[in-house]
Amino acid sequence: MAASSAKNARVVLSCVTFVGVMVGAAYAAVPLYDWFCRVTGFDGTPSIATVEALPGLVPGEREITIRFDANVAPGLAWRFKPTERTMTVRTGELAQMTYEIENLSGKDTVGTSVYNVTPFQGGGYFTKIECFCFQAQPLKAGETLKMPVTFFVSNDFEKDPDTAGVSVITLSYTFYAYREGQPQS
Repeated sequence: MAASSAKNARVVLSCVTFVGVMVGAAYAAVPLYDWFCRVTGFDGTPSIATVEALPGLVPGEREITIRFDANVAPGLAWRFKPTERTMTVRTGELAQMTYEIENLSGKDTVGTSVYNVTPFQGGGYFTKIECFCFQAQPLKAGETLKMPVTFFVSNDFEKDPDTAGVSVITLSYTFYAYREGQPQS
């Protein structure tokens, strides 16, 4: 009987350990995936850089049309739009454009935005230097605000055979109602 009890205890301990590891992996999955996407550009995630960290940008040969998209999720009474729908840039060229948000409600509200870049082949080469994403953005009732986005497309985009057929990159933002306790980058 004692051998059977010890064997059962090992099985129970193994199962509890397995469940503990799986729960820990589930909690770690989102931040690890976010980190992986930011580092590799996987899944259309652009890089984020600071002006000080930029090497001397030199405009390349290839021109790319950047398309700007703006969305507002249900539950947030805002108007959100790019001031320009498209812009043509060269690889390695620093560019800036502006989005405009307006609170259409009669009360103060707070929103936060997320973004993505498509096609996914362009995500790793699209680098944002200034951006309003992932930050709680308060707007007073009726207030309008202009928010800049500064970016460039790396010259390495020209050298990658997977981007040979890519001539348009879309930067898309969606604003959601901010909930207290939401993580911010």
